[in-house]
Amino acid sequence: QAQLVESGGGLVQAGGSLRLSCFASGRTFSGHVGWFRQCPGKEREFVASISPTSGRTYYADSVKGRFTISRDNAKNTVYLQMNSLKPEDTAVYFCASGGVGTRPESYGYWGQGTQVTVSS
Repeated sequence: QAQLVESGGGLVQAGGSLRLSCFASGRTFSGHVGWFRQCPGKEREFVASISPTSGRTYYADSVKGRFTISRDNAKNTVYLQMNSLKPEDTAVYFCASGGVGTRPESYGYWGQGTQVTVSS
């Protein structure tokens, strides 16, 4: 069973950038790999996903043009490059695999999450 480990979160000023990493230990990614985020008191929302076979990417409208999801199969790692960050991007970001689409319940494997805080 794959364990997903996120890293790269932190505190950044508005307009800045961060790159999140999601490493799969134990086995390779199964299904699509997605990034989701969650703010306190809110539901977990889809951010981006990537197909491990075709490399096709999908983005939430709120991050299109600012975030880029990519993969390095040799390193068993998926990245989320986040540019032009806004305070409303502040959330805990989760990596997920073993699913497809934008619904969190479609994914079977989750990381522990990494906090991203964007100051204004």
